[in-house]
Amino acid sequence: QVRLVQSGGGLVQPGGSLRLSCATSGITFKIHTMDWNRQAPGKQRELVARIDSRGSTNYTDSVKGRFTISRDNARNMVYLQMNNLEPEDTGVYYCGVDRAGKRYWGQGTQVTVSS
Repeated sequence: QVRLVQSGGGLVQPGGSLRLSCATSGITFKIHTMDWNRQAPGKQRELVARIDSRGSTNYTDSVKGRFTISRDNARNMVYLQMNNLEPEDTGVYYCGVDRAGKRYWGQGTQVTVSS
């Protein structure tokens, strides 16, 4: 049974930082590409960052230089460090993985950037 359990998130002022964590089970973590996605109010869910099994990363343009995705293969964890947060980063963040042709999501974590 694949499970993705998220932690972190919350309310932060513009310019602040947050770290999201995603604990996985039920997959051979080290072989999978992991990603973080977000859904802003009234908008579609979008890919924010992705990290493959070798540790290669890519980011959506709006977060480049501010967000960092990382993974710990020993702990089956993926992280999203978010710095210099902007109000436009507000939304529900989801970690995700594809396994055997099926997409799995974490439960979602609210991130609110507001003064």
